[in-house]
Amino acid sequence: MSKYFLLFFVFAIGCKTKQSQVQEKPNILYIYTDQQHANMMHAAGNKWLKTPAMDYIANNGIRFTRAYCTNPVCSPSRISLMTGRFAGAFKDTKGDVVKENHGAMDIPEVSSEIRNSTIAAFLKKADYKLLFGGKQHVPPSLTAEALGFKNMSNDERFELANTAAETIKKKHEKPWFMVVSLVNPHDICYMAIREKATSKFDAKVLEKGVHELSVLDEALKMPDGISEEDFFASYCPPLPANYEPQFEEPAALRNLIDSRPMRKNARDNFTDKQWRRHRWAYCRLVERVDQQIQIILTALQESGNEKNTLVMFSSDHGDMDGSHRMEHKSTFYEESANIPFTAMWKGHIPAGQVNTTHLISNGLDLLPTLCDYAQVEGVSDPRGKSLRPLFEGKDLAWRTTLGVESEVGNMVVHQDGLKYIRYKNKGEVEEQLLDLSKDPGETTHFTNNPEYRKRLSMLRNELETQWFPKNFN
Repeated sequence: MSKYFLLFFVFAIGCKTKQSQVQEKPNILYIYTDQQHANMMHAAGNKWLKTPAMDYIANNGIRFTRAYCTNPVCSPSRISLMTGRFAGAFKDTKGDVVKENHGAMDIPEVSSEIRNSTIAAFLKKADYKLLFGGKQHVPPSLTAEALGFKNMSNDERFELANTAAETIKKKHEKPWFMVVSLVNPHDICYMAIREKATSKFDAKVLEKGVHELSVLDEALKMPDGISEEDFFASYCPPLPANYEPQFEEPAALRNLIDSRPMRKNARDNFTDKQWRRHRWAYCRLVERVDQQIQIILTALQESGNEKNTLVMFSSDHGDMDGSHRMEHKSTFYEESANIPFTAMWKGHIPAGQVNTTHLISNGLDLLPTLCDYAQVEGVSDPRGKSLRPLFEGKDLAWRTTLGVESEVGNMVVHQDGLKYIRYKNKGEVEEQLLDLSKDPGETTHFTNNPEYRKRLSMLRNELETQWFPKNFN
């Protein structure tokens, strides 16, 4: 072999390697749970549960502590995940802006503009195979099937995990994007509902939730051979530090609680032990879904696909988990709106990162992030940002505020820990300014503190001009 041929051979191999690196498109696996707040992971410092599968993703990549959903309730959040838009960008059949589950499920046929700018539409352009399994809870025009996914399974539990594992192990001719939507720890909802299912809606939920109730009962069981005294002394999570209602709690939140008898009953009548049992069961339900995630991760490893798969894990919203004597969701408190968000792609995302700085929106940022990795231009809400540079540990200018909406109003979170909330209640408006750096449990507010006057004014402006202008409220 002549030296010229050898040089040409080395040059050709180098070009091919560089070209393959440029053209490399990973498989993308997006796993998300239902009703899991950010601290419900052992990796987040929670010693009351073990989540080895979730921790594996976090420890082999990046975990964000300041990730928020766009709306802390099921359907609106799930609409955001697939469309990259706030649910408030949609209107229901009555012409009302969508802010809660009922309106979200009543969205009529969406426009071609929206259909052509969903995650599914963009990844289809990038020649990805689209796979979906599990809970949907979205209107007919935005279901996985309507958007172009192949539905792997309608199950939301172990059957889904096994089906996803089997699908991962199959030979695929092109890169795939798989969404695995697991239902737990959502079964925790049934504890309060069972105690006071006096409304027609809650009675219907209870009637249909036979399997959910059996799973909850299993989660509520104490360990074998342990007395009740030992259980509460050593095994059951304590009451949270922010157990009592917030000082000068907004009227909008009190009305939210009172609007469903089961929520009011929990607030007014649950004993300390009942709240602790609620927290115990919530931990067990998270561990249960972690086992399902482990099945999927094991299949990814055994199939040899882990090295070429971007894995992302998150949740649609959180649960109040006994904080402020509340359960369920829909509030702007951290337990409800702050969610887990982790990502790993071995060899591409540096392991062991914990990002405590950047404000992340799973509903707005997921779409541009996936498009970035799929090498296709994709824009929905222009305020969404690709997380890829953050995944890869790059230092860059980032948003300083982030918007979150709810049926009770709108919120802007600031990078320094301030949270400005504009509540709406029966035509009345109420403001609150919270400061997580001084009061992480959100036990009081700083709205009338003169030291915060300038920052309060700034956040009012951010809400009105950057995140929720008047025509969007």
